[in-house]
Amino acid sequence: MDAAPRFTSSGADTGSGRRRALRLLAATSAWAAVHPLRALAASGATPLTLFAAASTRDALLELEPIWARTGQAGLRLVFAASSALARQIEQGAPADLVLSADTAWMQYLDQRALVTRSSIHPLLGNALVLIAPAKDARHPALAAGQQLRLAPGVDLRAALAGGRLALGDVRSVPAGRYAQAALAWLGAWDALQGHLAMSENVRAALALVARGEAPLGIVYASDAQVEPRVRVLAVFPRQAHPAILYPLARVAASRHPQAETFHAFLRSAAASEVFRRHGFLPPPSAGSAS
Repeated sequence: MDAAPRFTSSGADTGSGRRRALRLLAATSAWAAVHPLRALAASGATPLTLFAAASTRDALLELEPIWARTGQAGLRLVFAASSALARQIEQGAPADLVLSADTAWMQYLDQRALVTRSSIHPLLGNALVLIAPAKDARHPALAAGQQLRLAPGVDLRAALAGGRLALGDVRSVPAGRYAQAALAWLGAWDALQGHLAMSENVRAALALVARGEAPLGIVYASDAQVEPRVRVLAVFPRQAHPAILYPLARVAASRHPQAETFHAFLRSAAASEVFRRHGFLPPPSAGSAS
């Protein structure tokens, strides 16, 4: 796993960067002060294991050192497609919490009594976007510096210019399923058969576009934000796909004494600020999630 970013002070740091780090630390310290379980943290304590959707990687890696500053147990972060994480938990992989990118895979775990039902919490929302390589002039909208209007009847096959559309595997990856629904809403799904490059998770689809191996891709807005080699051509209308919801839950088999504390930390104001800066949205209302 990549090393987590650290909030260190150096001559190259900007004043705003220091102030932001101090605000986050202050918010986290205030949160930790009302959680007596922090006293349980000790050298050699068993780390907490969070299974998390691949799209949350950058935000969680930023949160890792903030959590560490509270004196809690260490973290073990495992990132993959929500489908892969759910199946690993089903097969007995040790995890304390799981953060899924859609409700379907959380329901899969809940129906098998693999998560604690009372702990299931709607944590985050997101948007779905169409991306292209930042320096690829093959797409006319990109060449003109304009965004593409996504409305029923748009010809995405022509926009591919003989290439393939990168997206998560529509059979299992939440981002892929949202993408399939959005393409069906556009009336473009049937025309794109045979012109898809489906990946094992949304970050793999993002990488295909970033490397110029696919002229277009469909990913979450938060993914596009962290990759400078892509640009957003358009945001899919909310009505084009089911509401994007990331539920969080404790794994039923977990006996870690700080699982609930970390669950509360991910719901805290400090964590919410980090998620927001990484492009995540507040969770959609229960009535709009599906």
